[in-house]
Amino acid sequence: MKIEDIYISPGHNFFGHFGGPSGKNQIITLKEVECVAGKGLRGDRFFGHRENYQGQITFFAMEVFHHLCNSLKIFDKEPRVFRRNVITSGVDLRGLIGNDFELQGIRFAGVAECIPCVWMNEAFGPGAEETLRGCGGLRARILTSGLLRTEA
Repeated sequence: MKIEDIYISPGHNFFGHFGGPSGKNQIITLKEVECVAGKGLRGDRFFGHRENYQGQITFFAMEVFHHLCNSLKIFDKEPRVFRRNVITSGVDLRGLIGNDFELQGIRFAGVAECIPCVWMNEAFGPGAEETLRGCGGLRARILTSGLLRTEA
């Protein structure tokens, strides 16, 4: 698995906004991020959200992003619009659900799919929510602390 990009955001744009407008919190691109066991990514909106939170870190596959662009004929967006933390390549993230795995010496527990929601249509374009069903990314818990770095 290769890390292409890392993103955090200090605030929620979609989470907790159901029925209202999305938020306008920026997405910050990082070359490295501190993973804190049991807490999340330092500086991210979900850091310390609640005990055993399954989305302490989220992953999204670059291969899925390219498939989505080609399927919907949308080529003016970046993977950051999905607000997942780590963009990967070279791994089927669905295969990590229910499994512990290691990346750059840090241990993670793959917990669940990041189920796409209606906000994906706003963030990316019409049809994104439907196209991403079953491949919306991976929600994981951080089991050991350390620095995660991009490899691009």
